[in-house]
Amino acid sequence: MKHLLSIESLSRDEIHVILDLAARMKSMRGRLDKHPLRHQCWALMFSKSSTRTRVSFEVGIRELGGDVFFLAADDIQLGRGEPIADTARVLGRMCHGAVIRTFAQSDVEDFAKFSGIPTVNALTDDEHPCQILADLQTIVERLGNFAGRVVTFIGDGACNVPRSWLWAASKLDFELRIAAPAQFQPDAATIARAFPGAQKREGCFENAKGGRLIVTDDLDEAARGADVLYTDVWVSMGKEEEAQFRKTQLARYQINNELLALAKPGALVMHCLPAYRGLEITADVFEANADTIFTQAENRLHAQKAVLAMLAE
Repeated sequence: MKHLLSIESLSRDEIHVILDLAARMKSMRGRLDKHPLRHQCWALMFSKSSTRTRVSFEVGIRELGGDVFFLAADDIQLGRGEPIADTARVLGRMCHGAVIRTFAQSDVEDFAKFSGIPTVNALTDDEHPCQILADLQTIVERLGNFAGRVVTFIGDGACNVPRSWLWAASKLDFELRIAAPAQFQPDAATIARAFPGAQKREGCFENAKGGRLIVTDDLDEAARGADVLYTDVWVSMGKEEEAQFRKTQLARYQINNELLALAKPGALVMHCLPAYRGLEITADVFEANADTIFTQAENRLHAQKAVLAMLAE
């Protein structure tokens, strides 16, 4: 593995290797016998602000023996019109790797192409691969496995997190249900690319390995019998001008006690944070499931350390 650009670009085997290594990174924290980033210096380039992503990568790089420096949008020339290819070729001669959190997926891919150094997608408008790897790790920890499980995503089903979940479902053996209004459902082209040749059967797409995708606006049916109920903010970064429209359209797509009662007993409630209580999730459901939600956040550190260690090989 040369880069982590998307869940789409990972193989089934690579996902399993990352998750196995992430579990080891977590159990061996502070006691690792190898520091694969020793004598390396990594750049964090963030056009989008973050708490969990920045802290988890800075801590993770240092725990693996490396050094790290942070570059916000105002710190580099990209905001003044320098092509991403030129920035990449400069940093590629000075740094050992880069972690990029930005808007366009093409920027991350172009940086990887022109820099020649390991590149990690820490979030784009298209995908959020690090989050989904941490989520899968959390599900394995709490439920024992994700094989045969049902994960229901509720809310804006066309944004980066459910899109990465969609790609995970296309490669692994669990069922993903996306419950969203029609205008907030994943586009047909993405589904066709993720499930090539799949026969659509009553809104259901299947892969050869047992993975399934169901896209629906029926919130109750999507939640019924689910092992995991998952949500994210309704208004992603860059969508602020649509805030009121989104809140109106997504108002009933909320995780609350009534919806949770439809899920499987003991179902996990997950949220990738930040959470807006009273919108995508009620305050009481959030607090009742806070341990799972903040374990998700913690697992960003361990999953990303696994990725970094693999890229250093």
